[in-house]
Amino acid sequence: MTLVVLQVLPALVAGGVERGTLEIAEAVIGAGGRALVASAGGPLVGPLERLGARHVTLPLASKNPARMLANARALTALAREERVGIIHARSRAPAWSALLAARRSGAHFVTTYHGTYNEGFPGKRLYNSVMARGERVIAISDFIAEHIRARHATPAARLRIIPRGVDPRSFDPAAVTPARLAALRTAWGVPADRPVVVLPGRLTRWKGQGVLVEAMARLGGDVVALLVGEGGYRAELAARIAALGLEGRVLLPGHAEDMPAVLLLADVVVHASTDAEAFGRTVIEAQAMARPVIAADLGAPRDTVAEGETGWRVPPGDPAALAARLATVLALPPEARATIGARARAAVLARYTTAAMQASTLAVYRELLPAGSLSEPFGAAAAGPAPGAIVAP
Repeated sequence: MTLVVLQVLPALVAGGVERGTLEIAEAVIGAGGRALVASAGGPLVGPLERLGARHVTLPLASKNPARMLANARALTALAREERVGIIHARSRAPAWSALLAARRSGAHFVTTYHGTYNEGFPGKRLYNSVMARGERVIAISDFIAEHIRARHATPAARLRIIPRGVDPRSFDPAAVTPARLAALRTAWGVPADRPVVVLPGRLTRWKGQGVLVEAMARLGGDVVALLVGEGGYRAELAARIAALGLEGRVLLPGHAEDMPAVLLLADVVVHASTDAEAFGRTVIEAQAMARPVIAADLGAPRDTVAEGETGWRVPPGDPAALAARLATVLALPPEARATIGARARAAVLARYTTAAMQASTLAVYRELLPAGSLSEPFGAAAAGPAPGAIVAP
């Protein structure tokens, strides 16, 4: 019997949830199964279909109860028609429709809990709780697993911790040519003889770009900071950079396609989020590139950044502490920073690879399915030494 997995999410736009959806579709196909994805569509539909998966367009971003019920009917019909064995929900509104569809069609229901999901108004915890109702509930970090236990009392028998992953073939320092680095320096006007700090991420207040700007005002010297990304916070950042006289020292180069080269350009990579990150994939991407990382001391970076071993953590929202740590790290001999970077890459290769995440997710599917529904070679070959799905204590 061939496994058919249907993943549901609001839309296929750029983001960690969406990238993970494509990665699991690839894993299912690689293990001999069929991969379906239902969403409202988006720019990643093309890449998904090139993997060999089928996309079904439904208005799954809607939170209108009538529309959610209609989506449940459509998903039920799809699940029955395609003989879906697993419905895997990745977001709350689609998950309610998917839960009904799973019950009606007999498919197994799996969820991935991707965030902390605020509870700002009455009834929000009930709305959020659908993400803890899977027969298996996948937490993307130890931090999120603890959150699920605290909010929903999910039994350990249903909870699995599967960290997000990075592809170490793409994020490999040895794979980035000097020409790629030179092209970035030229395009962005970064002198080759100045220390570089990089904060990658969408330009939004909670990602902490403003914290790094204030830290740069305290840091002095000839350090250049690159705030790599786009977003609605850009104009406010630009105004603050000008007010502090940091033009030429804090740059807003915009979106970058070649993130491995961007990260390799850095002497230090900064994560400065002021809200807790559910995982923070940019941290492990930087570590995979053997870059020293300074991260905000909250959320999942507490899992991925071992203080003084694979990087450093500073209090969130504290420009003075960030400036002091940057000064200390940049003053280290290059060999010392390289040692930290090498440890960080080794830690990523041991636990935080895309292949490990794919293999662990397939292992969760196998727990719910008849023996032989999914072939072993993809997960076994791809995962290497990484662990399988981890039962939360």
